[in-house]
Amino acid sequence: MIPDMHRLLLDVTALAREAGRAILGVYASSFTVTEKDDRSPLTEADLQAERLILAGLRRLAPEIPVLSEESAKAPYSKRAAWDWLWVVDPLDGTKEFVQRNGEFTVNIALVHDHRPVLGVVHAPVLGRDYYACEGIGAFRSDATAAGRPIRVAARGPGPVRVVGSRSHRGSSLDSFLARVGPHEFVEVGSSLKMCLVAEGLADVYPRLGPTSEWDTAAGQCVAEQAGAQVLQLDGQPLSYNKGDDVLNPYFIAYADPGTDWLALLR
Repeated sequence: MIPDMHRLLLDVTALAREAGRAILGVYASSFTVTEKDDRSPLTEADLQAERLILAGLRRLAPEIPVLSEESAKAPYSKRAAWDWLWVVDPLDGTKEFVQRNGEFTVNIALVHDHRPVLGVVHAPVLGRDYYACEGIGAFRSDATAAGRPIRVAARGPGPVRVVGSRSHRGSSLDSFLARVGPHEFVEVGSSLKMCLVAEGLADVYPRLGPTSEWDTAAGQCVAEQAGAQVLQLDGQPLSYNKGDDVLNPYFIAYADPGTDWLALLR
């Protein structure tokens, strides 16, 4: 099975926007926050967005299974046979949603043979989409501007532009920053970090804390199709649906291949 990727990219982008509108409806209300088993926050926005996305993906490609943060997760004994799958985070950055800082996204990725080959990251408050597909490229569109191609930027002569998590920062990141030397550090929530690397507004995104596959798949596709590398600390590309555990290893996304970023992490 080889989907019509161009058509699918347009349809999935529209679906992410639809989920974003549902999220904004909750965002504008006095919503309730509950806790999941891992003590991370959950809101009605997460659930509404997931219902919309799952229904939409069933319409678009009923033969492709879905791995989503909020839905029941199939055991790997079943997932091992999935060479194509959707990887979905209906609301990436629930902490940012609860704090009402606008830095949350809808993430939808299509994974084939463990690699994200199509990805959409929609930021509802910003009215912004990042979307990409293997063989087509990476793009950004805004509420008032049509889609345009995006590309990583060469590292300039000034301080290294480092982007990192607003909600998850630890001593390992501080050690990396000390080794990098002069830098500008920007805290951003959700998959927007990968997208800043993709559009040339950041040089590097080191992730030395916990993430799950649905947190990264869509953003990784956008970054890679814009020319970035997204590597585990062993130098291998970050990959998907490879075992029972859906937690990612630590990784780094970067634009400039002329810098040995992995050495700085070690």
